[in-house]
Amino acid sequence: MSEPRPSDRHDASDPDDTFEEIVDEATQRDPDLAVIEAGSRTLRTHSGQPQGEVVPARPADPETDKALRAVEQELAGRWGETKLEPSVTRIAALMDVLGEPQRAYPSIHITGTNGKTSTARMIEALLNAFELRTGRYTSPHVQSITERISLDGSPIAPERFIETYEDIKPYVEMVDAQQPYRLSFFEVLTGMAYAAFADAPVDVAVVEVGMGGTWDATNVIDSTVAVVTPISLDHTDRLGTTPAEIAGEKSGIIKEGATVILAQQPVDAAQVMLKKAVEVDATVAREGMEFGVTSREIAVGGQLLTLRGLGGEYEDIFLPLYGAHQAHNAAVALSAVEAFFGIGAEQARSLDIDAIRKAFASVLSPGRLEVVRSSPTVVLDAAHNPAGAKAASDGISEAFSFSRLIGVVGTSGDKDVRGLLEAFEPIFAEIVVTQNSTPRAMDADELAAIAVEVFGDDRVQVEARLDDALEAAITLAEEDDEYAGAGVLVTGSVITVGEARLLLGRG
Repeated sequence: MSEPRPSDRHDASDPDDTFEEIVDEATQRDPDLAVIEAGSRTLRTHSGQPQGEVVPARPADPETDKALRAVEQELAGRWGETKLEPSVTRIAALMDVLGEPQRAYPSIHITGTNGKTSTARMIEALLNAFELRTGRYTSPHVQSITERISLDGSPIAPERFIETYEDIKPYVEMVDAQQPYRLSFFEVLTGMAYAAFADAPVDVAVVEVGMGGTWDATNVIDSTVAVVTPISLDHTDRLGTTPAEIAGEKSGIIKEGATVILAQQPVDAAQVMLKKAVEVDATVAREGMEFGVTSREIAVGGQLLTLRGLGGEYEDIFLPLYGAHQAHNAAVALSAVEAFFGIGAEQARSLDIDAIRKAFASVLSPGRLEVVRSSPTVVLDAAHNPAGAKAASDGISEAFSFSRLIGVVGTSGDKDVRGLLEAFEPIFAEIVVTQNSTPRAMDADELAAIAVEVFGDDRVQVEARLDDALEAAITLAEEDDEYAGAGVLVTGSVITVGEARLLLGRG
């Protein structure tokens, strides 16, 4: 495995750095971006470098924990993420009374069906490597609601999350009183994210849609870069029953004059995206044409990549994530950052290779083929639809040499459960079906009935409680002696994975 080489860039923590010196360093950069970067780097002489990404536990301070729980309870009293009225009217009204915080910084907007969060994390890491202050908004969360809003690569502090909520709460109530429907859980969180980013302040926001695009609450930003990860069937009751129909909704994030970074897509979905780009005079870069994965090798703890970006090839990129899908996410993320810097359109150059290597080597994506235990090895993956399950199945088969793999599966009731189970059937020797603690969870017995049709009765075990399911799967894996190499994969839902992560001591 090739270790990432240390960057020879000027140390941003050097107290002798001055704003003017840093601007001078960026002579080949867009002048406005150079000033933004310089401001960020001088700010960091006081605030320090970004901390590594973590999945936060509950606040240690009892009073802070109590206050955070109170905010969570108030948010939970609103419409959940699966109940919505397709409109940006309410979130636009909230932005108006808040003074349009989402226009205080440029943004990169990400839609698609699978890979959005991992791609967002990669984009964030790359921007941080070039000393830009970032805000990242993703959903859903794995364990803590504060994960959804990140500043400079780390989840927002609980105290700041609470403060942001209290700051915008009077304005939320004002909009609630004026609208036929109150702002939803997701709309309030979106407002909090945009306000927190403006308050930080950040140089660029990396924003993942919640669902769709056109009427998603995040779609009140004017992003200069629109990223579309692979589209497949999910949320068909809301977005459409074909890739083309879903692409129609998701194409709504493409703004006039923007650059569109388009991952590999079904033909009909790609056609819809390209038509939308023509309508709004957007520039399109397509995976497999203008950018892509040139080569990929399995490496200890991840994979070694050569990526072709908009500005040329980037060799010896170590990515500490498993699966071909993550390599493709990396190509998309790299091209998105190049587009943000104007490479490929306004400038013909490459980004600093050492910064790129350092950024990708730092990427973490909790709950995405994440190893959380050994002897036996337990892997978590948040796949919740057939396409995600196929990617996870391929990734685990490629990266791990399990003699026998036991699945622990808990899904939501509104998903294509049969399709998900069929994608995992070839790699699971046995499956333990269970359910997570949310009302959306499919009943374990109902899930078992479908699993028996896919796997056969002798390969299915039912444990309604997730802790019992984990214990049962680990016991099954340990039936071979400890050197036999059996493993466990926990999957089916982000919620299931998050709860398993806590139960396995990773919270």
